[in-house]
Amino acid sequence: MLSEAVRQYLRSHRGQHLEALCELLRIPSIANATDDDACERAAQWLSNRLDGLGLSARVAPAPGRPNVLASAHVDDRKPTVLIYGHYDVQPPDPLDEWATGPFEPTVRDGLLYARGASDDKGQIFAHLMAVEAWQRAGGGLPVNVKMLIEGEEEIGSPHIEAFLGSCAEELSADVVVVSDSEFFAQGLPSITYALRGLVYFEVTVCGPREDLHSGVHGGAVANPLNALAAMVAGMHDETGRVTIDGFYDDVRDLTAAEREAFDALPFDADQYAASLGVAALGGGEADCEVLERRWARPTLDCHGIVGGYAGPGAKTVLPARASAKLSCRLVADQDPAKIVAGVKRFVAEHTPRGVTASVAVSATARPVRLATERPAMAAARDALHEAFARPTAMIACGASIPITELFQRVLGRDAILMGFGLPDDNLHAPNEKFALDQLYRGSEAAAAFLGNLAAIGHR
Repeated sequence: MLSEAVRQYLRSHRGQHLEALCELLRIPSIANATDDDACERAAQWLSNRLDGLGLSARVAPAPGRPNVLASAHVDDRKPTVLIYGHYDVQPPDPLDEWATGPFEPTVRDGLLYARGASDDKGQIFAHLMAVEAWQRAGGGLPVNVKMLIEGEEEIGSPHIEAFLGSCAEELSADVVVVSDSEFFAQGLPSITYALRGLVYFEVTVCGPREDLHSGVHGGAVANPLNALAAMVAGMHDETGRVTIDGFYDDVRDLTAAEREAFDALPFDADQYAASLGVAALGGGEADCEVLERRWARPTLDCHGIVGGYAGPGAKTVLPARASAKLSCRLVADQDPAKIVAGVKRFVAEHTPRGVTASVAVSATARPVRLATERPAMAAARDALHEAFARPTAMIACGASIPITELFQRVLGRDAILMGFGLPDDNLHAPNEKFALDQLYRGSEAAAAFLGNLAAIGHR
């Protein structure tokens, strides 16, 4: 339970907290921008803020953008929680689709609009609000707190694994919490316990040394674009199943309890289709329900094919090469290395005479399945229930959050994905927003979580 003093502090300081968050949102900390100063300023702003809350904070240099580290040690007998978030944001393009400037935070109808409002500055700021409330109204933090705020999440965290390894002792904790996710629906607090993994690859098919006249040489020379299109089409059968050998060997089936939990969620397939602008849902395995296909089944998708001529008018050529970008989303127990090997075998076996084919893998991430019966998970569920006045749903997500797998592998800890965003927050898109009610209730949930952890004791 959250103490009344902490709750009232959070409620009476909403105006000051919103003003401070807007300061952070005005900093255009785009990780892949050429402006190094913006990320440095955001990191320093956070370090100064955390230092002012009584934590020992510093900006930790890294090969790319800096990270922010902070800690407050209360008692050896108390558990230690590591809170993770990121201050870097996506580019705001296209700028002309924003109703107000992406780095000019604006409140309209109870919604805070700005790049990074939900992903992830607003969500991590809710934890700063909670820490402040405990420090200034709750008699001090009830548990030991550490924070890691990253600066390269939006570009795939290329340096974070090495950073975690170099700071493993400094970041050791009993509990890790990540607030970079969303509720299943407005009014339904949610914790994500499963994430799909990823294999991203490009297939390139090469034929003649240069583009050829299709009338003169057509029928005598294999067309790389035809060969690639047939290859990609052959990766699924007529039921939507992936045809790569061994693709489903290690897939973990849903339990009866999981199916029951999925069925209990307020999900309407027709409404979902309409929200996406499609007449009907398709894709995936025809014999699986929609949420199962999105969350608990692996997929293979083509994201783009290039080759030959695509300009205006006609140009009859046999292209010298063609390439396709594809990815597989993986579920619990699937190994990215095994999937990569299967993809390469498939491509080799389906490469016709007259062309060559290669596979280049650019990214992999293991699927994540988090233990749901831990006391810390119960502490998070209860905290969300208290703050949002509704029982917490346990949900899965079809996307990947690679940091969670790194916490498992490098630090030996399961994360708790306790996010405060909503499905329509326009992440990575124009007019990104964060509902103020989610920010304020989220801060109460974050504060209650710290109090609940104190009751558990040291692991």
